[in-house]
Amino acid sequence: MESEIKIKDKTFKKYIRQNEISGIIDSLAQRINSDYTDMQSVVFIVMLNGAFMFAADLLKRIKGLPTISFVKFSSYNSTDQSGKIKQLIGLNEDLTDKHVIIVEDIVDTGLTMKHFLQQMNGFKYKTLDICTLMFKPGKFQEHFPIKYIGKEISDEFIIGYGFDLDGSGRNLADIYQLKEN
Repeated sequence: MESEIKIKDKTFKKYIRQNEISGIIDSLAQRINSDYTDMQSVVFIVMLNGAFMFAADLLKRIKGLPTISFVKFSSYNSTDQSGKIKQLIGLNEDLTDKHVIIVEDIVDTGLTMKHFLQQMNGFKYKTLDICTLMFKPGKFQEHFPIKYIGKEISDEFIIGYGFDLDGSGRNLADIYQLKEN
């Protein structure tokens, strides 16, 4: 795979290789498997679209038979966050007395996650944790805890492995970072 790629008018350089991503996911899965011995009481809620590749690889490593559900929010417009959050697919699972793990590709400002956590207030789950592949502490504006963080990264825009630029680049096996021009 190339060390640089171009999407639209932007150039990206290889940032995190697929073998490192796999190692991060192995570590997260080991922690989750250790924390939850009864996976039948666990519901994974996957945040679409970005988390689909991460969630698929993570959940293949989870032991037992958890429930898996999906929600979809949108807050990005090209490389900038719009600040407006739209729910496109909602939650339809019964979470009563369940351990809930929200699976997200990246937490940066935290605004989308905060919005979803507010919606979760009406449910009667046992516990609620967040698992994110990437975390941008330099952009994080909220105060909720994130129990499972795969990797902390800088503020630069990334694509690949589910991350996209206007829908392009999600299918790349590696993660690429926006290159300064």
